[in-house]
Formats: sequence, structure tokens, C-alpha cells
Amino acid sequence: MSGERYNPRESEPKWQKIWDERQSFVTSNDDPREPYYVLEMFPYPSGRIHMGHVRNYSMGDVVARYHRARGKNVLHPMGWDAFGLPAENAAIERKTHPGAWTYSNIAAMKKQLQSMGLSIDWTREIATCSPDYYRHQQAMFIDMLKAGLVTRKSSKVNWDPVDMTVLANEQVIDGKGWRSGAPVEQRELTQWFFRISDFAEDLLSALDELKDWPEKVRLMQRNWIGKSEGMRLLFEIVPSDKTDAGAVDVFTTRPDTIFGASFLALSPDHPLSASLAADNPELTEFIAEFHRQGTATETLEKAEKKGVFTGIRVKHPVIEGETLPVYVANFVLMDYGTGAVFGCPAHDQRDLDFARKYHLPVKPVVLPIDADPASFTIGDEAYVDAGNIFNSEFLDGLSIEAAKKKVAEHFGARMVDGQVQGRIEVNYRLRDWGISRQRYWGCPIPVVHCEVCGTIPVPKKDLPVVLPEDVSFDKPGNALDHHPSWKHVSCPQCGAAARRETDTMDTFVDSSWYFARFTAPDAETPTIPSIADRWLPVDQYIGGIEHAILHLLYSRYFTRAMKATGHVGLDEPFKGLFTQGMVTHETYKSEKGEWVPPTEIVFETDGEQRRARHAQTGAPISIGSVEKMSKSKKNVVDPDEIVGGYGADTARWFMLSDSPPERDVQWTESGVEGASRFQQRVWRLVHDILEIAEQSSKTVSSNGADALALRKIVHRVVAGVGHDIEALSFNRAVARIYELTNALAKAKDGVAGAALREALREGIEYLILLINPMMPHLAESCWEAMGKTTLAADADWPQVDPALLVDDEVILPIQINGKRRGEISVAKGTPASEVEQLVLAMDAVQKALDGKSPKKVVIVPDRIVNLVV
Repeated sequence: MSGERYNPRESEPKWQKIWDERQSFVTSNDDPREPYYVLEMFPYPSGRIHMGHVRNYSMGDVVARYHRARGKNVLHPMGWDAFGLPAENAAIERKTHPGAWTYSNIAAMKKQLQSMGLSIDWTREIATCSPDYYRHQQAMFIDMLKAGLVTRKSSKVNWDPVDMTVLANEQVIDGKGWRSGAPVEQRELTQWFFRISDFAEDLLSALDELKDWPEKVRLMQRNWIGKSEGMRLLFEIVPSDKTDAGAVDVFTTRPDTIFGASFLALSPDHPLSASLAADNPELTEFIAEFHRQGTATETLEKAEKKGVFTGIRVKHPVIEGETLPVYVANFVLMDYGTGAVFGCPAHDQRDLDFARKYHLPVKPVVLPIDADPASFTIGDEAYVDAGNIFNSEFLDGLSIEAAKKKVAEHFGARMVDGQVQGRIEVNYRLRDWGISRQRYWGCPIPVVHCEVCGTIPVPKKDLPVVLPEDVSFDKPGNALDHHPSWKHVSCPQCGAAARRETDTMDTFVDSSWYFARFTAPDAETPTIPSIADRWLPVDQYIGGIEHAILHLLYSRYFTRAMKATGHVGLDEPFKGLFTQGMVTHETYKSEKGEWVPPTEIVFETDGEQRRARHAQTGAPISIGSVEKMSKSKKNVVDPDEIVGGYGADTARWFMLSDSPPERDVQWTESGVEGASRFQQRVWRLVHDILEIAEQSSKTVSSNGADALALRKIVHRVVAGVGHDIEALSFNRAVARIYELTNALAKAKDGVAGAALREALREGIEYLILLINPMMPHLAESCWEAMGKTTLAADADWPQVDPALLVDDEVILPIQINGKRRGEISVAKGTPASEVEQLVLAMDAVQKALDGKSPKKVVIVPDRIVNLVV
């Protein structure tokens, strides 16, 4: 038996079939054991899984199998984030229906995932494109609408004039539509919004309680919510033929720099901008150009800072007789603050770039600590750090914070245009979540527009509002708008002719509550609150850092909305969050500069040099940088090829062992081969020890130093692996398992008696249970080889004997005149007098003393021995 190689191609399908037949991973909501919910972010059904999926789901599976072995009732479900524009585009290109394309992909990807041996409860599988799922989403939309959590209003959007649809900011690339390549326009459209901004402070403050989230993710969310405390400040307009007297309302976070103000800037969407553009062609064209660049904040921030002088000025609020020019600028957004800012170029880089371009004054008013006020100037970089105020009359000498308070008191006591000139205000960068999308393949928004009754929700008894099957994509834009009959309905309230809402929901809505649906996927209501509250929040959520902001933030909001409408009783959806690194691979290029896939390359080694050639032509291939696997650079590895060639366990083991899970992992052929060799090594080791252990007694004996030493290693490794898995330090757990394997292999070669043989048998049993979460198929085969009649998947996590974790010996370093001369191993608590006798009797110490007696012997119990000669 020990001479036979382990064959994963035979073993893995066998165990997957057995798990399925025995429903090993089906979870019951009635199970009285402690619940534990582990969830990986569900995939979009593109048609193929990639190695990133393999890594993500391998990690989640380790966590699920470990906690199941610890006696918990584990929920580990899977579903499909199945709506979205890619399916619609694929349907257009392939002249098929998005649903047919999507469900075909789901079937293919499900088969791939099942080949990985994941401990998933497939009875809870959901697809967001199924009416059985989205009818509940529609019901919650209606509940939220009634609760005032949904609104409909006009808003600026990115509009693709070719595809005739709204684009998310992420779909605008260099000012153009990501698919059509057409220049994107800003348009004013009436849209549906979730009022997430009402929850801004709650979403922000609650981040402090998410202790099991990465700090970098919490910081990203804090920045996205963008709380800023500042001041609303009125600037009096100087009367002119351009405009009547009045005031411009400005929001600023730096009122302490008011003496350094040199201009005012308005958003192109500010009402005053539109008014002034009526007879100003230059300003009209500037505003039109602004609207052509889209609404993405990142695009606006990276764009060259430009503006147009309006011809009007405002009075400087603290310098008598001085006025400031008013510009319309492309870096000021209407939906933040008031849509107007004052520019202090010396202490804001954006303002400085603008001031240099238009030759505006740059007056420093914050002096760095220890700087000379007579010589301090501003060059190409604004000064934005700490300091004291100067050049600012009644603020001189104050710190920044003290100056802010002083300015607030000053303007709070003054009136402009019948109003208090300045008041403290808090603003948030977070904007309401626009969910309207002008496309077919999404969840229909369940409302009807009636000329008599207005906009009213569809009665819940009529849900779901199902997408029509007979759609055509012959025309650009939303296929629901073009459908001859679907949008024409009778008003459910008065019976008059009415029109369905043809916008569908943003797919982020679909993924903002799926974790709750998994808790009762067959319920006739969106959730069964008592069941949802028992499972939620998700104990361990695993996914990519690219979802750190929008998906997680929207899910946090939606959970609060579900609580407000009675569907759950909690605020936060995810207790623990882990964001794994990417899977990377070398890139390769031909002499023509074309990307070449790894499967078409052979390598040659000449000393330390490594060369690549094309497998068929023999042409030289240049080895490029290591980058994220991507189809465009052809540096992808197909999981099916790895599973088919090496087995799923090998792929899983490599993904878990190569590097810390939060970092990127580089896929290498040598690394995979190493994982495969280890698999074979475990298989041989188990059978070798079983042959040895057949002669042992049935009871474990602690007699014998070798047996005791081995058992200490075994139990220490078991304790360490459990700790590492709970900490998601999978690579450290793997390293401990290597340590145990080496110890078992060494011990089996020196067998001397029954005690050690029995310790070896215990050791391999524990080894099998340790690898079970990581290489479950191999574990089952080894478990069976041990004569077990149960499944390893059902076995408990090995129990650790606390007595074996106590190290009763210590190693004491020996120093002579401060220099280390050796060490000695003694029992813990050995009296100092005995330690001294043992040390002085050592050959190395006697040689170092050279016949002399030490002047002093200092012994720190169980720590160190110091001899002074």
C-alpha cells in the first residue's frame, strides 16, 4: 500500500459524490448548536472561475470546515450576482437572451466550484436574476419607499449618448464610455435614490465598533463618507451691471485662513453661474465643457484646474475696502457644501495651482513652527501642515484650531443680507445612492406612473414585476423602453392607463442583502427575522479589497434600512471582514510585442540565468514583470487544468501556503509541483506509520522520552494550527503542519517500542484532521486508510492535552564576562545552586575559565547564567 501513489483524479470525485449523497454540508436552521456563518463574496457568472476564486473560496472553506469540526452549526452558502450590463452586452454580441447566457454560465461555474470540494450548502443556492429572489427585493423597495428611505429627484449623471444609458463613475474612462468609447455627457435626469446620506454619521461612527475589520478598509470608508467640520460664510456681492447686490454662501473647512483669501470659485452648476452665463458666451462654453467630462470625482480632481472670471466681485469679509474676484471653476462640485468656495492659495494645493494659472495673489497666513515670518514664502507647493496664524490681524499668534474658534465667534456676531454672516456646519462627502439604470437586465423598480395618481408602488400581491422574455436589442438604449407592451399597464389605484417604471435597479442593490436571504432562501418573505437575527451578522466575510467601499458601505446601509422596515433586528451585516490579496503570474511577450500565455512557453536554465522560448516555434520569449492575472495580458492559469492535472487539493494547498493571505500570491509551476509532492509525502507517511503501528497496544502510553517528545510536538502543532486558522494566518498553519510532518517522518525511522508506535499513530490521526480543512479529499482517503468508518468531514477537531503544552525544560544561555559561551538545558525551577554546579562542570565553561574560579555567579532563574571572572 505504501508504494502506491495517491491518485487525486480518482479520489476527489469519489469523496465529492459521497459528501453530496450524505448531504454532509447541508445546514439546518433548527440545529441547536452554536451558529457560525462564513461567507465569501459571491461571484458574477462570467462563465469561468479564475485562480482568484480558487484562493478566495479555499480560504472560506478552511474556516467553514474548521468551525464545523469545532462543533458549530456552520452556514456556508453560495449564490450568483447575476444581473448587470455585461450579460446584456454579451446578449447583444451573441444574439441571445441575457438570461440564457447567464444561466449557462452559472451551470459551468457551479461545476467548476464543485470540483474544488468546497463544503458548501448548495440547497441554499440563489441567483439574483431569479424572480424568486428579486420579488423580495421589490417588496423591500416598497417598504423603504413607504418609510421615507427612497426618494425620486433630479440629478446630474454620466450619460453615454451611444449606448443611451447612465454610466457609473467607474465606467467612465478618460471621459469616455467604457464600452462605446463615446464622449460622456453630464445630463440632468430624474432618478430613484436611496437616502444613504441620512445615515452618514451613523455609518461613520459605527466603524469604530467593527474591530474585526482591516483598518485600511475602515479608513477607506471614513474617507468616502468624508465628514468635514467647517463654516458657512456669506460674502457680500459688490453691486454691478452684472448682478444685483446679495451674497454668495460659501462652505469652508479652513476659516482660519480667511485673511489669505484671494478669490471665490463657483461650481459650473451653481445657480449664479447659470445666471451669469446667459450673456457670457465664454462662460457658457466653459460650463458645457465641464458637463462633457462626466461626474466622476477622480476625473474632476485629476483634471487641469481651470476657470472663467465672471466679471463680479465680492467684499473681503475681514479686510476693509478689499474685494475678491469670482470665478466659475471646474474643481468645485455643486453637491458638496454650497457649491462655492473661497480660495486661499498659500494653504491649499488646488487653490495654488489655480492662482498661479490666473496670476492671483498668494498670501501665506499659517507660519510653520520655527519659521521666520519675514522670509517665509510659498513656492510651487502649498503649506498644509501645522503652525501658527500670522498676517491675520486679530488672529495673529493663534494655533489653527484656536483661530477657527475665534473666526466663528467673529462672524457669528455679524449680519449680512439679513442673515448671520458665519455659522459652524458639518458636511459629508457621501451622497445619496442613485439606483436607476437605463438597462434591461436588472431588477425592475416596482412603481407605476399615472397621470391621475402620480407615481405609486405596485401592490405587493402583484409582485414580482417580471422582466419580459421577448425583448429586442436592435435599438440602442433600454430595451424595456422599446418593448411594445410591457411598460403599458393600468393604474393599480384608479384603473387609468399608466406606465411602468422602465429603469432597473443598480446591481449593487442585489448584493446588498443576499447574505440575509441565505438564512432562509425559501421563505415567502424577504427574511424570517428571528432566523436572520440568529445567523447575522456574518461571522467571517471574505472578499477582494476592490469592494472595500461601495459594496460594503451599501450593504451596511441596506441592513439598517431592513431593520427600519422590520426585516432584521441588527445594524451591521458583517462582524469579521478579511480582504485577500490577488493572484499574480509572470508575463511573457513575443519578439513582436504580443502577449503569450504560460501554456505556450518552455523554460531553459543556464546557471543562474533563466530563458523562455515558444514551445512550438522555438522563438525567444521575453519574461516580463509579475502582475495580476488578466485575460488581456494572457498570464492566466486555468483552474480546470490545475485540478485536472494536479487535483483540487494541490491547488488549495498552494494557495494557502505560499504567502500571508492578505498579500498577493505569485502562481508558479514549481510551487504547485511542491504542493503536489507534499500531498504524496503525506499519503506515504500515513501508510508507513500504519504499517508500524499495527503492532502497538491500543492505549496511549506516556512512557518513553521519544514518545513524550513526539506527543508534545503533535499537541503543540494542533494548538498552533487552530490558533492560526482563527487568525486567518493560513500560511503559518501550513508551516506548522510541515513541522509536524517532518517530526513524524523522523520519529518513524527510529522506532524502539510500543509507546512511540502509539504516539506515531496518534500523530498521523491528528495530522489528517489538521489537513482536512485544507486538503479534504486527501484527508478522507487517509482517514479511510486508517480503518475509520466515519467521514473526516464529520470528525471533531483533535483535542489538545494542556499538560503536553507545558514545556518543563528551559535552555539557559551561559555568559562569561558578557560573552556567550554556551547553553544548558535544565528542568524548570531547578535551584540556583544546582544550576551553578552543572554549569561549572561543563567542559566548555572549564575551558573558558582556564583554571580560574569565577569571582561571581549570577543566575536569573529559568532565564540566564552570568559568570564574572
